[in-house]
Amino acid sequence: MYTTTNEDGILNNYAAEPKMYYAEYPAIWEQRKYGLQGLFATLIVTALVLVGLSVS
Repeated sequence: MYTTTNEDGILNNYAAEPKMYYAEYPAIWEQRKYGLQGLFATLIVTALVLVGLSVS
């Protein structure tokens, strides 16, 4: 942790910042996995909306 002191003796603490890096483009199997996750999420939301409409 990085700490500084001003002229009044007040301490300022700063969090350690992580090193930055560039994200890599997802591989084809990761893209397919994201597509499946999106499909399942869409199905769940659609089912919840239909259940909500049928109950009300």
